Amino acid sequence: MAQTQAFETDFWKDANLRKVWDDIVPGEPRKTIPYTLTREAIELYCKSVGETHPIYFDEAYAKTTRYGGLIAPPSIHILLMFSCTPADDWMRSPGTVNAGQSWSYNIPARPGDVITLQARALDKFIKRERLFVVHDNVFFNQKGDVICSGRGWTIRPI
Repeated sequence: MAQTQAFETDFWKDANLRKVWDDIVPGEPRKTIPYTLTREAIELYCKSVGETHPIYFDEAYAKTTRYGGLIAPPSIHILLMFSCTPADDWMRSPGTVNAGQSWSYNIPARPGDVITLQARALDKFIKRERLFVVHDNVFFNQKGDVICSGRGWTIRPI
């Protein structure tokens, strides 16, 4: 497996760039960045979560499947969420906690796909002195096909 660039682990590095609670506007599209999904990124992701199915690694095997080639596991949206989210986005805030999510998977992502994310906050509210955000995310490939879509809830630090 080829080496890929290390994932940034200093989550406070760009904290001064991020939007604060009052800046989050429900319905307003979030700024996102395209991400080219590589075979190496898929392999690294699979290794990190313990995924060993040959459809993600073995091109000869993958060609014999209904997909006709290598694909990424459906849960790759976890990697894509951070890869398509710029450092100054409110979702990257240190201390933000995933309070739940629901995803629908349409088609698999593949090595070489240029992934784009359309995302927005649907609502924000305060409950029990905690800041909640309900958000909507849709990932597309370069053809405009929906890879997956999901709704999630996060709790932000006060």
